[in-house]
Amino acid sequence: MLIAQISDLHVTARGTRPFPAADTNQRLAATVAHLNAMTPRPDLVLITGDLINGPAEGEYEAVLEGLEPLEIPFRVLPGNHDDRAGLRRAFGDRGWLPMEGQFLHYAVEEFPVRVLMLDSVIPGSPVGALCPARLAWIAARLAEQPDRPTLVALHHPPFPIGMQFLDTMRCIEGAEELGAMLRRHGKVLGVVCGHIHRQATVNWGGLTGFVAPSSAYVIAFDLAPKPPYRWTEEPPAVALHLHRPDVGLVTHLSPVGDFPGKAFK
Repeated sequence: MLIAQISDLHVTARGTRPFPAADTNQRLAATVAHLNAMTPRPDLVLITGDLINGPAEGEYEAVLEGLEPLEIPFRVLPGNHDDRAGLRRAFGDRGWLPMEGQFLHYAVEEFPVRVLMLDSVIPGSPVGALCPARLAWIAARLAEQPDRPTLVALHHPPFPIGMQFLDTMRCIEGAEELGAMLRRHGKVLGVVCGHIHRQATVNWGGLTGFVAPSSAYVIAFDLAPKPPYRWTEEPPAVALHLHRPDVGLVTHLSPVGDFPGKAFK
């Protein structure tokens, strides 16, 4: 199974931008075209939060417009810039987003790899959390199918990635409990996240943690404790998680853009 992951779209209302240099709606269009052109195509696209930049009026309408050309099944989960009610209004008619309850948790069951979509949002805060109710939900889902290969997705990384100023905005509450739970399960392939706007891979106590880059703009790499908050013209990329029973899960990055292969000569 091939799973594509995109994250942090930061779509704005038509005719606007989050800042003048970033046309995030156009970048989503380029990412969708990139996904559609892949051979073989991914079986599923995971969108790991921050679909919009606000929340502000007209943004979810722009997201729907941007995703309409996507020819691959997709699933979404909320990020700190999202609005749960707005997500339900935008995607509630598709049959996979829960329309009741405080959190937007759900399981993707239709594919060889099961994906557990976990809501880590604290409204109004850039920091994530996994309260006892959220941990109980994922514990119950894991117990349902203990022998099935499973991928866990949430917006906020529950592990540090070494960039200290971004680590302050990760999911801290409940992270230790989540890690212990997933390690006991035995069939968890990894944990995939967004939020920090650049790629990172972590060995999280024996579990693989992966953070996808943003399709909107990439945060500049800097290991200083308090660096200036900057973005960079690095191209956005699609993460591709390839699962084979004889190998496990392997992740690749595919930069969005025209980078054709060339003969060695």
